[in-house]
Amino acid sequence: MPDLQNLYGFDRAQLENLFVEQGLQAFRGRQLMKWVYHQGQTDFAAMTDLPLRMREWLAAHCQFALPAVERRLNSQDGTVKWLLRVDSGDLIETVLIPEKGRNTLCVSSQIGCVLDCSFCSTGKQGFNGNLAAADIVGQMILANQALQSRGERVTNVVLMGMGEPLLNFDAVVAATNVMKDDHAFGLSKRRVTISTSGVVPGIDKLGEVSDVALAISLHAPNDALRDELMPINRKYSIEQLLRACTDYVEKLGPARKLVIEYTLLRGINDQPEHARQLAELLQSLRCKINLIPFNPFPGSGYERPHEADIEQFQTVLMQRGYTTMVRTTRGEDIDAACGQLVGQVHDRTRRQSQYLARLATAQPVVVR
Repeated sequence: MPDLQNLYGFDRAQLENLFVEQGLQAFRGRQLMKWVYHQGQTDFAAMTDLPLRMREWLAAHCQFALPAVERRLNSQDGTVKWLLRVDSGDLIETVLIPEKGRNTLCVSSQIGCVLDCSFCSTGKQGFNGNLAAADIVGQMILANQALQSRGERVTNVVLMGMGEPLLNFDAVVAATNVMKDDHAFGLSKRRVTISTSGVVPGIDKLGEVSDVALAISLHAPNDALRDELMPINRKYSIEQLLRACTDYVEKLGPARKLVIEYTLLRGINDQPEHARQLAELLQSLRCKINLIPFNPFPGSGYERPHEADIEQFQTVLMQRGYTTMVRTTRGEDIDAACGQLVGQVHDRTRRQSQYLARLATAQPVVVR
């Protein structure tokens, strides 16, 4: 018997095509979406406005399956982290950040990460492939189920969890289409954010098919430093990255801005001169800046900046006219803060074993 198709991974166009292939009208796909996302009904037999033969075909060939919840961790500040087991047997992590009037879900897009940025613990776990679109959508469904008891739901989604979203392009676009669709979750395009480390071809391609918010993990104001912090910069330079960003934000229209994410590392990239370089670098890009004080993890070789340096860095940027926010660290007591997600990855690379060996010998890794 063939594997059942998990329809959580299908956006509206894909569902409409599924029905057309079975000789039915495209609008049947929209009917199915309303059953699933508006009424919470996943039993095909109960979808009584669909033709009986189609319900029987769906039951024989399709399903709605969620990742399995392995563990839930609750932070003292209200942040929630789930460890979710996917079909490969790996564990991924999803983080819900509740705030007054909003619930932000930090979603994973890959099992581990192939990019290995030096200040991020996810990359140290190695990489074991892409998540299916159904696994990405499933993270949102599970979070909404948890929020339902208090009459709330996810209001914002950021693809800033495990993985590089633009290296899992098709699944990520399909999943974000579902998040924005009025027949599904109905989130505003401004409330769905894809964060990328700088996959330039992916940014170019995204601009052709989507209008979601875009966040750029920059973390350095020049190529020399970014080459050391983020190996992807050796393939796509800052100049190439900013060209792609400018093209993308122009397609979004004059009212939209990109988000520049900048992790502050003590003594590495957190000095006033770095802030001045950053201000100069971004002067022609319509953007706002999020400063992220480094969240420590074992063996990183980095430290959180001094509060005075964080404030001074922000002041320099604000004096240059940039909207600049310092991101509040959330969920640090359950390792749910930015850069701390690790899951449990059956690593295809040797990175995880090398990282563990380095921890055992306590050899620091510090950019000089």
